[in-house]
Amino acid sequence: MTCGPKIWACAIRSIAPCALMAVALAFTSTTAFGQTDEIQVYDASIAEPGVVNLTWHNNYTPDGRNLPSFPGAVIPGKSWNGGLEWACGVTPWMEAGLYLPLFSVSKDKGMTYNGSKIRLLFVEPHADGHKFFYGVNFEFSFNSDQWDPNTYTSEIRPIFGLHLRPWDFIVNPILDNSYRGGFHSLDFAPSSRIAYHLKDDWALAVEEYDDIGELRNFYPRDRQFHELWGTFDHYAKWADVEAGIGFGLTPGSDKVTLKLMLSRDLFKLPHIP
Repeated sequence: MTCGPKIWACAIRSIAPCALMAVALAFTSTTAFGQTDEIQVYDASIAEPGVVNLTWHNNYTPDGRNLPSFPGAVIPGKSWNGGLEWACGVTPWMEAGLYLPLFSVSKDKGMTYNGSKIRLLFVEPHADGHKFFYGVNFEFSFNSDQWDPNTYTSEIRPIFGLHLRPWDFIVNPILDNSYRGGFHSLDFAPSSRIAYHLKDDWALAVEEYDDIGELRNFYPRDRQFHELWGTFDHYAKWADVEAGIGFGLTPGSDKVTLKLMLSRDLFKLPHIP
């Protein structure tokens, strides 16, 4: 699809139905922080139209919580969580994604299938070339019993950032939901990133991931989840690599978590301009 000079009018007409649907679904929240298959701050970059991309998410918790977040949940300590994220550029301002499978390998349950997710990511076209950039990601999840007490959940992830080369400043003020309650029961789980680009193909970053609780009633400090991360990015011909180590700042956080993400473009669909 080509919008030409009217790209923003096309974007508004195309995004509006999806955005309204997502907002309508968003009057809910989670009740406690669980684990995650994806530890990443979104920077509004997407695949080119027609390009199919694969990202392999891997997170391991060598020193984490030894009690489940809810009855029957995967225990975070010594668990490996992750999944395969399949993405395809649809237009210069939209990318569609599918997470399948999502998995865990834990000391209490062995290997488990945790579910799947679909997402729609809308961004300012060619965000890498703009000083200020923005976007929003809508994510809809199907969860296995040991991964989340709610079978269906979703996420609204606004994206705001500045490219002040060689520095990047990015925030994702995420709202999670579980289709229970009203607007004020949405769960606030923001993430943020400050990155310094050493060269075109290397960057170092500090990231923070939080879960503060429902908008109407934030968790007590000792139940909140706050992790501070040191990460690096390497953009190679064979794959983009993001790896790092995170340290919990509160009793409700895992003490040490490791992450590794490998991403590459697989192929371009035929007949896509």
